[in-house]
This record gives sequence, C-alpha cells and structure tokens, in this order.
Amino acid sequence: MILDMFSLQGKVALVTGCDTGLGQGMAVGLAEAGCDIVGINIVEPAETIERITALGRRFLSLTADLSDTHRFASLLETAVAEFGKIDILVNNAGIIRRADAIDFSEKDWDEVMNLNIKSVFFMSQAVARQFIKQGNGGKIINIASMLSYQGGIRVPSYTASKSAVMGVTRLLANEWAQHNINVNAIAPGYMATNNTQQLRADEERSSEILKRIPAGRWGVPADMKGPVVFLASQASDYVNGYTLAVDGGWLAR
Repeated sequence: MILDMFSLQGKVALVTGCDTGLGQGMAVGLAEAGCDIVGINIVEPAETIERITALGRRFLSLTADLSDTHRFASLLETAVAEFGKIDILVNNAGIIRRADAIDFSEKDWDEVMNLNIKSVFFMSQAVARQFIKQGNGGKIINIASMLSYQGGIRVPSYTASKSAVMGVTRLLANEWAQHNINVNAIAPGYMATNNTQQLRADEERSSEILKRIPAGRWGVPADMKGPVVFLASQASDYVNGYTLAVDGGWLAR
C-alpha cells in the first residue's frame, strides 16, 4: 500500500541543528513517521527531546560545534554505537550574517561558509561512508534556501553557501546513486524562525514579503514535516539530486 512507503518505522535519522525552528519541526516529523533521532546541536535541545520522547521514540543528544569537521567521525561512532546504524541524514544546521556587501567582513564570510556548506559536505561524506559500510543505501537531505535560486540582499555569504548546497546536492546524487544513496534538498521559503526575526520585525519589509507569497503567510516549522518525511522515505526512491521548494508559491510568483 502506498502509505506504507512513507513509513519510517525502525529507521534512525541524524538531524543537525534541531533545537528550534525548522530543524525541530523536521526532527519531530521524522519521529512521528517512526524514526529514532540523533540530534547534533551546539546546545542541549531540551524542548525537542521532550517532544520526541513523548512520541515513544528515542533521542540521542550530541553536543558539538559543526564548523569543526574533525569531530564528525567520533560523533558518528557514538551514534552508531547507540542505535546500530544510520539511515537518514538531515543537514539543517546553519547561520546567517547580514551586512552590505561593500562592508562584509572576512570573519562573517568564513563562519557562514564553514557551517553552511563545508560542514554539509563533510558530514554527508562521513554518513555516506557509513551507508556504504552498512550496504543498504540511505537518504541525505540538505537544507537549501530561496537564495539557492535568487541573489538576495545583504547576505553575501549566505547566498553563496546556499547556492553551493544546491550544487553539491546534485554532485553527490550523481556520485552516490550507485550505492543506493539518494541526495536531495529542501529549499524553505520565508519561514517564521530565528533567522528571519529581523525581517519580520521590519513592518515594511515583512509586508513586502507577504505580498509576494501566494499563500499569504510566513511558513512555520510544521510545513517542513511532509517534505522531509517524503524525501527520507521509500516513496522518494527514484527522486535524486532534486531541490524541493517549500515556499508557499514564492518562486511561482
């Protein structure tokens, strides 16, 4: 039956940056579909742990700064020791820095690029090696952005990093399909999260954004549940290298 193809019962998903916002929404959605969760965060995700364990799922909390790629091997070893395997990776952790391009600092450039694309590539590499070792394939889901498609303003390193996420998603899909590994991405539209707090606080800018969104509202973390479960499940086995926009129609405008 088709609905059985969306079940993630017995699967283990590693989700980075799931303490709040979209990461939390996706982690909860995956747990609702049957996953146990490994969360890697820079802080203890107390609310996420509570919501997922309330569903009867297990949650392993690992604390790390993901801009330090040297930690990845040991983090995965701990996760596999706890759950025996990894089936799904969601590369969600990311940051944004806002400033005019003419004044943008090298520090802000490097910090964003290190977390938003360098860590995505090397975490994917580490997990793909685990998938190949396990011999059953797996699913990697990267988090792109509307700025994977558009230039934006005052966010040069974020735009560069999220454009790179889309490109790397395609490359990894090309290389790893032979191992039964699907690599796709989700590009959230304008979402009510910490990253957009400044925009939502600016009444004029917020109004301009809402007028452009056919759905007429900011997205919320729960809007990510369906897409991430689809891309993590058997239902998407023939979807590879694709970036799915979850944007209320923004790109169609």
